[in-house]
Amino acid sequence: LSDQLALVTGAGSGLGRRFARVLAAAGARVILCGRRRDRLQEVAEAITASDGQAMVEVLDLRDAATLPVRIRELTQAYGSIDILVNNAGIGQSGTALDMELAAMDELFATNLRAPFILATEVARHLIAAGRPGRIVNLASVGALHARHSTVRIKAAVIRMSEALALEWAKHGINVNAIAPGLFETEMTEEHLARFRERMVERLPRKRAGLPEQLDSTLLYLVSPASEFVTGICLRVDDAQYPR
Repeated sequence: LSDQLALVTGAGSGLGRRFARVLAAAGARVILCGRRRDRLQEVAEAITASDGQAMVEVLDLRDAATLPVRIRELTQAYGSIDILVNNAGIGQSGTALDMELAAMDELFATNLRAPFILATEVARHLIAAGRPGRIVNLASVGALHARHSTVRIKAAVIRMSEALALEWAKHGINVNAIAPGLFETEMTEEHLARFRERMVERLPRKRAGLPEQLDSTLLYLVSPASEFVTGICLRVDDAQYPR
């Protein structure tokens, strides 16, 4: 990924932290985006310690009006963004009947509206510059088995990825999604600590995934090797869920 510029949202923790380091190790310059500067700075320091290049940019995905402006500013500062990884997301437990409107708005804003805005703004600059690009949206394997509101939103992320892939194929912009199963991340840490036996023992291989087991999937979707691949959702779940 030498000479490529990547932007990763939610880069301060969890899968985003891993994705940023993997892209940097492959030679990309990486813009680390998130709400907590201190966490982003830690990731940047780890990347630069390994001779990678990383830039820290605080970004609140809930503030929709500022996102086009920020993408324009980042493009002016660093150049065209070749790779966008829409990783950031939040979860909500409980049933649809229990969900408060404010919680639903935040879920929608972070998990669907922001990825759409960032994708369209990055694509807008790529198209204007006549450059190809790669956009990867993080969904969830639960999107294929809608059990609660969080994964229903992720199902929309998959359909959005398919629609944008068709619209931008003529411009050389590939849009794909990744649907991870149960992985060991900061988001799942508390539940796994409390309910590991119940959550893991039911799985065919009785294990949760490790973040590094997504490395090859991400690198495939952002590299020249996947030039002919767009509009798909790659399911990475160790056969944890039924087909």
